[in-house]
Amino acid sequence: QSSGHINPSPQSSVRRDSATPRHHICKYHSPINMRFSLNALAAVLSSAVLFGSTSDAFIAPLVASRTPIFARVETSSTIVSQHAFAKRRNELYSTVNGDAADVAVDDETEASDTPITEALTEALGEVLYDEESTEEAAKEEEAAPEEEPWKLVLEEVPPASYSVETTPTAPGGGNVHKLTIHLGAPGHPDPIIIETGKIGRQASAAITMTRGDSVLYATASRDKDKRDIDFLPLSVEHQERFSSAGTTSGAFNKRDGRPAEHEILVCRLIDRPLRPLIAEGWRHETQLLSWILSYDGVRTCDPLAITASAAALWLSDVPLLKPVAAAMVGYIDGQLVLNPTVEQMKHSRLNLTVAGTKEAVLMIEGAADFLPEDLMVEAVTFGHEAIKIQCAGLEELGKVAGKAKKYDSIKPPVEGLQEAMDELFTDNVDEIFNGDMAKKDQSAAQSQLNEAVMLEFEEKYPEEKAAVKAAFKDLLCRRMFAKAKASGTRIDGRKLNEVRVIDSEAGLFPRVHGSALFTRGETQVVATATLGDSGMRQKIDRISGMEEKRFYLQYTFPPSCVGETGRVGAPGRREVGHGNLAERALVPTLPSEADFPYAIRVESLVTESNGSSSMASVCGGCLALMDAGVPIKSPIAGIAMGMLLGDKGGVSDENAVIVSDILGTEDALGTMDFKVAGNKEGITTFQLDIKCEGLTLETMKKALDQAKEGRLHILGEMEKALKEPRAELPASVPKMIKVTISPDSIGKVIGPGGRQIRALIEDFKLDNIDVDESGEIQILGFDMEQMEKAKEMIVTLTSSMGGGRGGGGRGERAPKPTYVGPEPEEGKIYTGKITGIHNFGVFVEILPGAEDGSTPGLEGLCHVSELHIERVRNTEGFIRAMNTETLEVVYQGKNKKGQHQLSRKAVLEERRGGGKRSINGAGGANEEQKAEMSKEEIDVIAAAIDGISEL
Repeated sequence: QSSGHINPSPQSSVRRDSATPRHHICKYHSPINMRFSLNALAAVLSSAVLFGSTSDAFIAPLVASRTPIFARVETSSTIVSQHAFAKRRNELYSTVNGDAADVAVDDETEASDTPITEALTEALGEVLYDEESTEEAAKEEEAAPEEEPWKLVLEEVPPASYSVETTPTAPGGGNVHKLTIHLGAPGHPDPIIIETGKIGRQASAAITMTRGDSVLYATASRDKDKRDIDFLPLSVEHQERFSSAGTTSGAFNKRDGRPAEHEILVCRLIDRPLRPLIAEGWRHETQLLSWILSYDGVRTCDPLAITASAAALWLSDVPLLKPVAAAMVGYIDGQLVLNPTVEQMKHSRLNLTVAGTKEAVLMIEGAADFLPEDLMVEAVTFGHEAIKIQCAGLEELGKVAGKAKKYDSIKPPVEGLQEAMDELFTDNVDEIFNGDMAKKDQSAAQSQLNEAVMLEFEEKYPEEKAAVKAAFKDLLCRRMFAKAKASGTRIDGRKLNEVRVIDSEAGLFPRVHGSALFTRGETQVVATATLGDSGMRQKIDRISGMEEKRFYLQYTFPPSCVGETGRVGAPGRREVGHGNLAERALVPTLPSEADFPYAIRVESLVTESNGSSSMASVCGGCLALMDAGVPIKSPIAGIAMGMLLGDKGGVSDENAVIVSDILGTEDALGTMDFKVAGNKEGITTFQLDIKCEGLTLETMKKALDQAKEGRLHILGEMEKALKEPRAELPASVPKMIKVTISPDSIGKVIGPGGRQIRALIEDFKLDNIDVDESGEIQILGFDMEQMEKAKEMIVTLTSSMGGGRGGGGRGERAPKPTYVGPEPEEGKIYTGKITGIHNFGVFVEILPGAEDGSTPGLEGLCHVSELHIERVRNTEGFIRAMNTETLEVVYQGKNKKGQHQLSRKAVLEERRGGGKRSINGAGGANEEQKAEMSKEEIDVIAAAIDGISEL
């Protein structure tokens, strides 16, 4: 982004600044009578592997390691019709069990790595085209009735209920306990079924959860010995297994690897509502694991993962205070919908995940399309009703299948410690909190006081360091609450609803497309925006299929932003979560792709942090977008709200104190972190985490109203830096024009092995040309005149009826220009230009073509066996090591097919003077035959690759 570019490498398609190579897979539809010729061609070239069905075939080229690359199966796909090139799809499919399919063509491997692409393009293009089936498909499409507008339909369902049954069906005759829950919400006919006792019996608890054809498996385990630490050692892992959808990982070793970004987000969703409900003082290493074993593709499994892990933890001996469950809520056609389907979510203005207990809400995560605060409260209430029935069912299941909670390893409070702490250090704490200090000074004073506390109680409680720290923290929490409640002011002197001083600036860096510096108190971010074509989109491989994100925000929190040192590298879970939150906040304000076709990447670098750097990233990211000239619908701002309680062990009540724009200390010592972002009219994203046993809806409504007040203030301050998006794109942003062609003509634009598209980019000095499967072409460059010429050239290339992907077309193919000039002399040494490098040899142009380019030069093949006296194992590596664009070769005449044969080996032998080898390639007496290939063998291979040299 520093030079106005996005890293083109996918690196699991996350578009962060690192690289991973990709590969090509090419696919062609073919009539059944072409199968044998395709097999023969693939076998002889030995650079590709062919897979075929009764009506289709595709070729998977080999990469440098000579390992075939397979396309990943998409279970949600429909069978592509058998006619060729009539209708291309964006989805990626592969051929399995005789089904026809499309396969991805990657954009990063050089064309020379895939000679089969060129061979099939030119040699088989016409044959592969099936005009009759194309016309039939067109007629069918014309006759098809118009699709009716989509509308929400919700099936009737049984009333809300739950039941528990026990059967002796476990291995060995043990009991299996099954909980069946009907949520009673229209449109959710499938019950949720939780079973335990059959699978995973050595874990502390293990359950399977089924809804429709989706099945999750979750376990809860703990170590026997507790650790001498002062925090809860809880870890959470979640995995979406590709096998659950009948596919496999796209990784090289075909194994599901480290968690993807969306899996990390689900781990955070599981952790956040469960951590505050585990008994205080629990110090056993605890681990929650969950897997999706079967996925039906109907609804997302994210809320199920929360409930499944919570159920396993509830049935284990880990002291979870109450059952926890989750639900998802959508807002479609003016109606709240519980756990909407994937199809319904495409039409939803709300994506809300709620988790909680029967009594209160514990966690909220959601995104909205500028919805009002009142509707948010209504949606949370709606989701909480489904949570109540699930928690009631889990309580009953726990009575028959749950283990006794292990409280005996939790140390009871040290008698008299808290009272002594309050008596000795209350005045010292109040002095710090009333000092209106900056973060650095307050941290130093607090650390100094902490040392005095430990020294004071070291002699009396030598074995209770953790208890002393906990008592001191409890004192800090209560005194912070008392100050806010009594005086209406906070530890930095601000009022409860007051936002820190805001200073913002746009257009910091000259070469970056858009940039901004946003400072709020002691929290500061540098945000940048980078624009690119559709090839710059972030690609995400999920069990539901390949997803593409046109906009993505990446958040970085280096240790230097809080004055520390530490690990720097791949983003941690916190960074992934904060980046995703800020991204969701900005998505609703972006222009449509039709109005603004650029792909957009925003990066937020936190340079100072003292409270809510994620919401600062929203503000800074919005200003960076405006600075880049992105025509957003309206500015977006975010604010973090906090809550102070006198008793952190209970549910929020009327005594709760809500504070705006929280500090880092208020976040650490408070009981709520509620982040809200949006514009002047409504909310775009929100996130709630609490540290008590729940948040009442009344308290949440109060927090939302106060958050709106703060959000409007921040928007006003942002307007001082940049009131609206810049009228024009910066000079560093490449301009973009579009042209749409027939999908059948894409091959003409790309050319054999990508030669045509590379020539267009080079000749017209373009930044890039991106071709979509639909036929839409994006032309990027800085010279509009040259871009228009390139557009005209593309229109000219595709204006004739002939052509298509791979060269096939409806009309007659134009004759290919041939070499016109003197014939080469057999036995003569020529210095020629290298025109193609392949596993089987090198093509060399030994005689030039016409100066005006109307006719090509004369090319011949120097087979790999004729490149050197010694055996050449890797043609490409050998030529690259020579660091040359030309070769000296001997012309050896034509083979039986009339193709020109060249030999560099003969040149070397003649110059060494040690060989008796004749110019035409006959071997000498002292030469081993195994290092030589006969003329007859060369003729056979040349016949097999007939036509490639002309490409």
